[in-house]
Amino acid sequence: MKYVDSTQVQKRMNSRIFNNNFAKLLFLIATLFGLLVLIILFYRVISQSLGWIDLQFITNKLSTNAEKAGIMGAILGTLWLMLVVAPITMLLGVGTAIYMEEYAKKGKLQSFIQTNISNLAGVPSIVFGLLGLTIFVRGADLGNIVLAGGLTMSLLVLPIVVVASQEAIRAVPNFLKEASYGMGATKWQTIRTVVLPASLPGILTGAILALSRAIGETAPLVVIGIPALLIPLPDSIFDKFTILPMQIYYWTIDSALVAEYANLAAATIVVLLFVLLVMNSIAVIIRNKFQKRY
Repeated sequence: MKYVDSTQVQKRMNSRIFNNNFAKLLFLIATLFGLLVLIILFYRVISQSLGWIDLQFITNKLSTNAEKAGIMGAILGTLWLMLVVAPITMLLGVGTAIYMEEYAKKGKLQSFIQTNISNLAGVPSIVFGLLGLTIFVRGADLGNIVLAGGLTMSLLVLPIVVVASQEAIRAVPNFLKEASYGMGATKWQTIRTVVLPASLPGILTGAILALSRAIGETAPLVVIGIPALLIPLPDSIFDKFTILPMQIYYWTIDSALVAEYANLAAATIVVLLFVLLVMNSIAVIIRNKFQKRY
Protein backbone atom coordinates (compact mmCIF):
# COMPACT_ATOMS: atom_id res chain seq x y z
CA MET A 1 0.00 0.00 0.00
CA LYS A 2 1.43 3.36 -1.08
CA TYR A 3 2.04 5.82 1.73
CA VAL A 4 0.39 9.23 1.32
CA ASP A 5 2.10 12.19 2.96
CA SER A 6 -0.63 14.16 4.76
CA THR A 7 1.57 17.27 4.77
CA GLN A 8 1.82 17.29 0.97
CA VAL A 9 -1.93 16.73 0.66
CA GLN A 10 -2.61 19.65 2.99
CA LYS A 11 -0.27 21.90 1.01
CA ARG A 12 -2.03 21.01 -2.22
CA MET A 13 -5.41 21.69 -0.63
CA ASN A 14 -4.20 25.06 0.69
CA SER A 15 -2.80 25.94 -2.75
CA ARG A 16 -6.10 25.09 -4.44
CA ILE A 17 -8.07 27.10 -1.89
CA PHE A 18 -5.72 30.06 -2.36
CA ASN A 19 -6.01 29.89 -6.16
CA ASN A 20 -9.79 29.67 -5.91
CA ASN A 21 -10.02 32.67 -3.58
CA PHE A 22 -7.58 34.65 -5.74
CA ALA A 23 -9.61 33.95 -8.90
CA LYS A 24 -12.81 34.88 -7.06
CA LEU A 25 -11.29 38.17 -5.87
CA LEU A 26 -9.90 38.93 -9.35
CA PHE A 27 -13.28 38.41 -11.01
CA LEU A 28 -15.00 40.46 -8.31
CA ILE A 29 -12.60 43.37 -8.88
CA ALA A 30 -13.18 43.15 -12.65
CA THR A 31 -16.95 43.23 -12.11
CA LEU A 32 -16.79 46.13 -9.66
CA PHE A 33 -14.50 48.07 -12.01
CA GLY A 34 -16.98 47.68 -14.87
CA LEU A 35 -19.85 48.76 -12.62
CA LEU A 36 -17.86 51.73 -11.34
CA VAL A 37 -17.13 52.96 -14.87
CA LEU A 38 -20.80 52.51 -15.78
CA ILE A 39 -21.95 54.43 -12.70
CA ILE A 40 -19.52 57.28 -13.44
CA LEU A 41 -20.74 57.41 -17.04
CA PHE A 42 -24.40 57.51 -16.02
CA TYR A 43 -23.73 60.13 -13.35
CA ARG A 44 -21.80 62.35 -15.77
CA VAL A 45 -24.40 62.08 -18.52
CA ILE A 46 -27.44 62.54 -16.28
CA SER A 47 -25.91 65.42 -14.30
CA GLN A 48 -25.03 67.29 -17.50
CA SER A 49 -28.45 66.67 -19.06
CA LEU A 50 -30.50 67.95 -16.09
CA GLY A 51 -32.57 70.93 -17.09
CA TRP A 52 -32.03 70.38 -20.81
CA ILE A 53 -34.47 67.53 -21.52
CA ASP A 54 -37.96 68.90 -22.00
CA LEU A 55 -40.73 68.89 -24.60
CA GLN A 56 -39.09 71.74 -26.49
CA PHE A 57 -35.82 69.80 -26.75
CA ILE A 58 -37.66 66.73 -28.08
CA THR A 59 -39.88 68.53 -30.59
CA ASN A 60 -37.66 71.36 -31.89
CA LYS A 61 -35.47 71.17 -34.97
CA LEU A 62 -31.71 71.60 -34.94
CA SER A 63 -30.56 75.15 -34.34
CA THR A 64 -27.35 77.12 -34.00
CA ASN A 65 -28.83 78.55 -30.80
CA ALA A 66 -28.17 76.02 -28.04
CA GLU A 67 -31.16 77.26 -26.03
CA LYS A 68 -33.58 76.53 -28.90
CA ALA A 69 -31.91 73.42 -30.37
CA GLY A 70 -33.93 70.20 -30.56
CA ILE A 71 -33.54 66.66 -31.79
CA MET A 72 -36.83 65.90 -33.55
CA GLY A 73 -35.00 65.56 -36.86
CA ALA A 74 -32.47 63.15 -35.35
CA ILE A 75 -35.24 61.08 -33.75
CA LEU A 76 -37.17 60.81 -37.01
CA GLY A 77 -33.96 60.00 -38.89
CA THR A 78 -33.18 57.23 -36.42
CA LEU A 79 -36.66 55.74 -36.78
CA TRP A 80 -36.53 55.89 -40.59
CA LEU A 81 -33.11 54.23 -40.50
CA MET A 82 -34.43 51.39 -38.34
CA LEU A 83 -37.39 50.94 -40.72
CA VAL A 84 -34.85 50.19 -43.44
CA VAL A 85 -32.37 48.15 -41.40
CA ALA A 86 -34.82 45.88 -39.54
CA PRO A 87 -36.62 44.20 -42.47
CA ILE A 88 -33.49 43.90 -44.62
CA THR A 89 -31.38 42.29 -41.89
CA MET A 90 -34.18 39.98 -40.78
CA LEU A 91 -35.05 38.76 -44.28
CA LEU A 92 -31.49 38.38 -45.55
CA GLY A 93 -30.02 37.24 -42.24
CA VAL A 94 -32.62 34.59 -41.41
CA GLY A 95 -32.78 33.49 -45.07
CA THR A 96 -29.00 33.02 -45.18
CA ALA A 97 -29.05 31.10 -41.90
CA ILE A 98 -31.81 28.76 -43.16
CA TYR A 99 -29.92 28.07 -46.37
CA MET A 100 -26.61 27.44 -44.59
CA GLU A 101 -28.14 25.11 -42.01
CA GLU A 102 -30.88 23.31 -43.95
CA TYR A 103 -30.01 23.39 -47.65
CA ALA A 104 -26.27 23.93 -48.16
CA LYS A 105 -24.20 20.76 -48.59
CA LYS A 106 -21.57 20.27 -45.94
CA GLY A 107 -18.11 20.65 -47.42
CA LYS A 108 -15.21 22.99 -48.05
CA LEU A 109 -17.33 25.63 -49.79
CA GLN A 110 -19.87 25.70 -46.96
CA SER A 111 -17.06 25.87 -44.40
CA PHE A 112 -15.39 28.70 -46.35
CA ILE A 113 -18.61 30.72 -46.47
CA GLN A 114 -19.29 30.08 -42.78
CA THR A 115 -15.79 31.22 -41.80
CA ASN A 116 -16.14 34.44 -43.78
CA ILE A 117 -19.57 35.21 -42.29
CA SER A 118 -18.12 34.82 -38.79
CA ASN A 119 -15.11 36.99 -39.69
CA LEU A 120 -17.33 39.75 -41.09
CA ALA A 121 -18.85 40.21 -37.62
CA GLY A 122 -15.45 41.46 -36.43
CA VAL A 123 -14.66 43.83 -39.30
CA PRO A 124 -14.36 47.49 -38.16
CA SER A 125 -17.51 49.46 -38.84
CA ILE A 126 -15.66 52.13 -40.83
CA VAL A 127 -14.85 49.49 -43.48
CA PHE A 128 -18.58 48.97 -44.02
CA GLY A 129 -18.90 52.73 -44.32
CA LEU A 130 -16.37 52.73 -47.17
CA LEU A 131 -18.26 49.83 -48.77
CA GLY A 132 -21.55 51.71 -48.51
CA LEU A 133 -19.95 54.86 -49.92
CA THR A 134 -18.64 52.93 -52.92
CA ILE A 135 -21.71 50.80 -53.66
CA PHE A 136 -24.76 52.77 -52.57
CA VAL A 137 -23.80 56.45 -52.39
CA ARG A 138 -21.60 56.62 -55.52
CA GLY A 139 -22.20 53.35 -57.36
CA ALA A 140 -26.00 53.40 -57.19
CA ASP A 141 -25.98 57.22 -57.08
CA LEU A 142 -28.35 57.31 -54.11
CA GLY A 143 -26.53 60.05 -52.25
CA ASN A 144 -26.53 60.36 -48.46
CA ILE A 145 -30.22 59.57 -47.96
CA VAL A 146 -31.98 57.28 -45.50
CA LEU A 147 -32.01 54.35 -47.94
CA ALA A 148 -28.25 54.48 -48.52
CA GLY A 149 -27.59 54.76 -44.78
CA GLY A 150 -29.96 51.90 -44.01
CA LEU A 151 -28.39 49.61 -46.61
CA THR A 152 -24.92 50.43 -45.27
CA MET A 153 -25.93 49.71 -41.67
CA SER A 154 -27.66 46.51 -42.81
CA LEU A 155 -24.33 45.27 -44.19
CA LEU A 156 -22.72 46.07 -40.85
CA VAL A 157 -25.14 44.10 -38.65
CA LEU A 158 -26.12 41.34 -41.09
CA PRO A 159 -23.37 38.90 -39.90
CA ILE A 160 -24.65 39.21 -36.32
CA VAL A 161 -28.17 38.17 -37.37
CA VAL A 162 -26.85 35.33 -39.54
CA VAL A 163 -24.65 33.82 -36.82
CA ALA A 164 -27.31 34.17 -34.10
CA SER A 165 -29.98 32.68 -36.36
CA GLN A 166 -27.74 29.75 -37.25
CA GLU A 167 -27.11 28.99 -33.59
CA ALA A 168 -30.85 29.17 -32.89
CA ILE A 169 -31.67 26.83 -35.79
CA ARG A 170 -28.98 24.35 -34.70
CA ALA A 171 -30.51 24.25 -31.23
CA VAL A 172 -33.83 22.89 -32.55
CA PRO A 173 -33.99 19.16 -31.55
CA ASN A 174 -33.71 16.74 -34.46
CA PHE A 175 -36.64 14.67 -33.24
CA LEU A 176 -38.98 17.58 -34.01
CA LYS A 177 -37.80 17.64 -37.62
CA GLU A 178 -37.96 13.84 -37.91
CA ALA A 179 -41.51 13.83 -36.57
CA SER A 180 -42.49 16.40 -39.17
CA TYR A 181 -40.88 14.39 -41.98
CA GLY A 182 -42.55 11.25 -40.64
CA MET A 183 -45.94 12.91 -41.08
CA GLY A 184 -45.17 13.58 -44.75
CA ALA A 185 -44.15 17.24 -44.54
CA THR A 186 -41.69 18.64 -47.05
CA LYS A 187 -38.44 20.34 -46.01
CA TRP A 188 -39.91 23.83 -46.45
CA GLN A 189 -43.06 22.91 -44.53
CA THR A 190 -40.87 21.55 -41.72
CA ILE A 191 -38.78 24.73 -41.68
CA ARG A 192 -41.82 26.99 -41.74
CA THR A 193 -43.94 25.18 -39.15
CA VAL A 194 -41.35 23.56 -36.87
CA VAL A 195 -37.84 25.00 -37.19
CA LEU A 196 -38.63 28.72 -37.40
CA PRO A 197 -41.19 28.82 -34.54
CA ALA A 198 -38.86 26.82 -32.26
CA SER A 199 -35.82 28.97 -33.10
CA LEU A 200 -37.64 32.32 -33.05
CA PRO A 201 -36.53 33.35 -29.51
CA GLY A 202 -32.87 32.95 -30.47
CA ILE A 203 -33.39 34.73 -33.78
CA LEU A 204 -35.07 37.67 -32.04
CA THR A 205 -32.18 37.85 -29.57
CA GLY A 206 -29.77 38.21 -32.49
CA ALA A 207 -32.02 40.85 -34.04
CA ILE A 208 -32.04 42.80 -30.75
CA LEU A 209 -28.24 42.83 -30.62
CA ALA A 210 -28.00 43.79 -34.29
CA LEU A 211 -30.45 46.69 -34.11
CA SER A 212 -28.89 47.91 -30.86
CA ARG A 213 -25.52 48.09 -32.60
CA ALA A 214 -26.99 49.71 -35.71
CA ILE A 215 -28.77 52.43 -33.74
CA GLY A 216 -25.57 53.35 -31.90
CA GLU A 217 -23.03 53.32 -34.76
CA THR A 218 -21.61 56.54 -36.13
CA ALA A 219 -18.47 55.76 -38.17
CA PRO A 220 -20.20 54.28 -41.28
CA LEU A 221 -22.57 57.24 -41.51
CA VAL A 222 -19.73 59.74 -41.12
CA VAL A 223 -17.94 58.06 -44.04
CA ILE A 224 -20.97 58.21 -46.37
CA GLY A 225 -21.42 61.88 -45.51
CA ILE A 226 -24.52 62.03 -43.33
CA PRO A 227 -24.86 65.70 -42.28
CA ALA A 228 -25.69 67.21 -38.92
CA LEU A 229 -26.68 70.59 -40.33
CA LEU A 230 -30.03 72.35 -40.19
CA ILE A 231 -31.77 69.99 -42.63
CA PRO A 232 -35.56 69.56 -43.03
CA LEU A 233 -37.29 66.74 -41.16
CA PRO A 234 -37.13 63.48 -43.17
CA ASP A 235 -40.48 62.31 -44.55
CA SER A 236 -39.37 59.16 -46.38
CA ILE A 237 -36.41 56.87 -47.00
CA PHE A 238 -35.37 59.09 -49.93
CA ASP A 239 -34.70 62.19 -47.81
CA LYS A 240 -31.47 63.39 -46.28
CA PHE A 241 -31.29 62.71 -42.56
CA THR A 242 -29.26 62.63 -39.39
CA ILE A 243 -29.53 60.32 -36.39
CA LEU A 244 -29.05 60.59 -32.64
CA PRO A 245 -25.45 59.24 -32.48
CA MET A 246 -24.40 61.62 -35.27
CA GLN A 247 -25.88 64.54 -33.38
CA ILE A 248 -24.08 63.46 -30.21
CA TYR A 249 -20.83 63.23 -32.18
CA TYR A 250 -21.07 66.71 -33.71
CA TRP A 251 -22.31 68.40 -30.54
CA THR A 252 -19.42 66.82 -28.59
CA ILE A 253 -16.95 68.24 -31.11
CA ASP A 254 -18.60 71.67 -31.06
CA SER A 255 -18.63 71.73 -27.25
CA ALA A 256 -15.03 72.95 -27.38
CA LEU A 257 -16.39 76.19 -28.87
CA VAL A 258 -19.81 76.40 -27.20
CA ALA A 259 -19.98 74.88 -23.70
CA GLU A 260 -23.76 74.39 -23.86
CA TYR A 261 -23.34 71.85 -26.66
CA ALA A 262 -21.91 69.42 -24.08
CA ASN A 263 -25.22 69.60 -22.21
CA LEU A 264 -27.13 69.03 -25.46
CA ALA A 265 -24.96 66.02 -26.23
CA ALA A 266 -25.58 64.58 -22.76
CA ALA A 267 -29.32 65.11 -23.09
CA THR A 268 -29.28 63.38 -26.49
CA ILE A 269 -27.41 60.43 -24.97
CA VAL A 270 -30.17 60.05 -22.39
CA VAL A 271 -32.81 60.07 -25.15
CA LEU A 272 -30.81 57.52 -27.15
CA LEU A 273 -30.52 55.25 -24.12
CA PHE A 274 -34.27 55.54 -23.57
CA VAL A 275 -34.97 54.61 -27.21
CA LEU A 276 -32.65 51.61 -26.90
CA LEU A 277 -34.33 50.56 -23.67
CA VAL A 278 -37.80 50.75 -25.24
CA MET A 279 -36.71 48.83 -28.34
CA ASN A 280 -35.00 46.11 -26.32
CA SER A 281 -37.92 45.84 -23.88
CA ILE A 282 -40.41 45.35 -26.71
CA ALA A 283 -38.19 42.77 -28.38
CA VAL A 284 -37.61 40.91 -25.11
CA ILE A 285 -41.36 40.79 -24.43
CA ILE A 286 -41.98 39.37 -27.91
CA ARG A 287 -39.15 36.87 -27.49
CA ASN A 288 -40.42 35.68 -24.10
CA LYS A 289 -43.93 35.32 -25.48
CA PHE A 290 -42.78 33.01 -28.27
CA GLN A 291 -40.41 31.21 -25.91
CA LYS A 292 -43.30 30.27 -23.62
CA ARG A 293 -45.45 29.23 -26.58
CA TYR A 294 -42.88 26.93 -28.14
